[in-house]
Amino acid sequence: MKPTKFSFVAAVTVSAALVALAALYFSPARRQQQRIFTAEELVAYNGTDDALPILLGILGDASRAFVSGNFTGDGLTDSLHGLSSTEVKSIVEWRDFYFKSYMYVGRLVGRYYDKHGNPTKYLKGVEAKAKRGAQLLEKQKKEEAKQPSCNSRWSQDEGGKVWCDEGYPRLVQRPLEIALTGKMSKRCACFRKDQLDNPGLEVYSGCDPLSNTCAV
Repeated sequence: MKPTKFSFVAAVTVSAALVALAALYFSPARRQQQRIFTAEELVAYNGTDDALPILLGILGDASRAFVSGNFTGDGLTDSLHGLSSTEVKSIVEWRDFYFKSYMYVGRLVGRYYDKHGNPTKYLKGVEAKAKRGAQLLEKQKKEEAKQPSCNSRWSQDEGGKVWCDEGYPRLVQRPLEIALTGKMSKRCACFRKDQLDNPGLEVYSGCDPLSNTCAV
């Protein structure tokens, strides 16, 4: 069966070095004239023709698969609808990685670039959401630095445990996580004895409230 236009994306994700073949095909003079590809044209560069390089399209083609890992069915889409700001940030970072590490040869007409190669409102929206994700991550990092995280360790023989060099381990919600990932999550942080009555602190199940080590 002939590979689809998405097949090369999966292949390059497994072996990103294949993208470097583009550098051998597109001379410096040709690279100055960045090409505008259609999806139908791009499929020719999927590795089935030895005379052509393998090209990777990101923010176009199967962009969603870069965070979902799903290179089949619904995963093969350029729509990022429903992804969190950190997931969108990750896709933009993949784009930036390939842009810096491999030869940039053009733009793909579709959701993110018009027929003239100009960014569409969708691309601008994606970049704005990625920027917001970066800002939220930095804010969360600063907030969590105010309350030290627990130490943690896991082994197959002993299982997991968390402990505090100073203070007592408590589970606490990460208030920005819902904005970052669309889900609520908790982390283990160390609290002084005079902080243990603060709202929202959860003692690990089966752990003595005044123990500095808890099995998890």
